[in-house]
Amino acid sequence: MISINSQIIAPNVLIQKYSLNSTEQKILNILSESDHTYRYASEDQLLFELRLRNSIVNASIALYKSNFSFKVFRHSVCNTDFWRRTNDGGFLLKNGVKPSDAINDIYINSSLYGTECATAMVIVYYKALVDVLPEKVFNKLFPQIYLMNWQHLDRNIGIMDYQNVYDYLPGDGRYFKNPDVNPLTPEWQGENVFDLGNGIYYGHGIGIGRANNFIQALNENRIPGSTKSAYLMSSAKRPNFKHLANLAQQLE
Repeated sequence: MISINSQIIAPNVLIQKYSLNSTEQKILNILSESDHTYRYASEDQLLFELRLRNSIVNASIALYKSNFSFKVFRHSVCNTDFWRRTNDGGFLLKNGVKPSDAINDIYINSSLYGTECATAMVIVYYKALVDVLPEKVFNKLFPQIYLMNWQHLDRNIGIMDYQNVYDYLPGDGRYFKNPDVNPLTPEWQGENVFDLGNGIYYGHGIGIGRANNFIQALNENRIPGSTKSAYLMSSAKRPNFKHLANLAQQLE
């Protein structure tokens, strides 16, 4: 169910605002049919989450279609006009560079970039926000960006790892774990992915596919003789959509 300002709402009016089979429509259907009550202070809060989740899906697909390559951190590369590569293999925004321009450059000049799946997921979050927020709001919210892993995401994004998930939604961050990874290839210990809807996921390095595609790829990189399969964890990573919606409204 969906509750806005403490009132349970019929989703039909909202659903009709979006095209058939759109990401937003799929999300609204899941929320409205759930036994759990999803609470929003206003319709704007809900609509912002729908826009951002849709943008996460679009940014994932765009990165997959780009020439952005997979490289382990020690071999990561970036466009040094916008970023400084750190000793850890992360990308630090250069002084004097507009944050929105630097994020967009990853998609424009994707062949100049390569890194692991965790950084790719971070990039997707920033790109999704670039495409949803007005440029001046994005640049005010994220004046310093370090692209590395979840721990280095700006605190305004408010990423949390939810263990008790009622429903999985397009735009959720998920993780395929490979418990018996071959120690010679630690980069295959798991795969960070985004839920694209309809049982499809995107993970940098493996691509776009169903759960079995990711499990098969990870199982090919187990300790020799292992029979313990990789699996999709039940947790989900989500930004603080309500906090971001409120910040965007305050800064516009």
